Amino acid sequence: MTREEHIANCLQLFEKEEERFTMFSEQVKIFFQENNALNLTPLPILHSLKSRVKDKKHLEDKLNRRWNDGIEVTTENLFTEITDFAGVRVLHLHLDQFPKIHNEIMSNVNKYHEWALFEKPKAYIWDKEKETVYRDLDIEVHTKDSNYTSIHYVIKPNPESFVTCEIQVRTLFEEVWGEIDHAINYPHKTDSIACKEQIKVLAKLVNAGTRLADSIFASHQEHKKRGN
Repeated sequence: MTREEHIANCLQLFEKEEERFTMFSEQVKIFFQENNALNLTPLPILHSLKSRVKDKKHLEDKLNRRWNDGIEVTTENLFTEITDFAGVRVLHLHLDQFPKIHNEIMSNVNKYHEWALFEKPKAYIWDKEKETVYRDLDIEVHTKDSNYTSIHYVIKPNPESFVTCEIQVRTLFEEVWGEIDHAINYPHKTDSIACKEQIKVLAKLVNAGTRLADSIFASHQEHKKRGN
């Protein structure tokens, strides 16, 4: 069977099972929307959510990139090689909020058994000073040369299911960088040297913004404790 035939069969298989991924991603989204611990007043930990099921054209592009990289994706291994058919993105304001989000996700896995992990959670970072925060939470840390920053969880409704959903957790500052990088570099990376350099500069500005937000909220909490 040719590469083109394998890819066509994969697209047909996903189309057949797409509804399962849509339903599960909706369940995941509702979990965050209705979670009392993440939606406190007056300042919720959860700022906003995004969700999507992978577009067929983007899936075809991804399958071709995998084959170009020497990974032969067929109907036999489609749902283990591609795990982001469904995705939910969780956005928050500053880094101190992240452990609470992580704990709620892991409680749903380990305490309530509503989800199962497909793989260990991963933190994609480039600022090495943040590494300890994630390692202390037993999250694998990976450094991206692209300056990509996000925490990824791949979950399933149960250990036997082939259905997966990728949860991405990031700050609003990191989301700005991610959206701009995605517009320029997805599905095909830009060959503009100027754009590449500007995106690297933007990553440093975003990181500074995230640090400043952390500092502002830490100062606010200290001020409240003093009662001033």
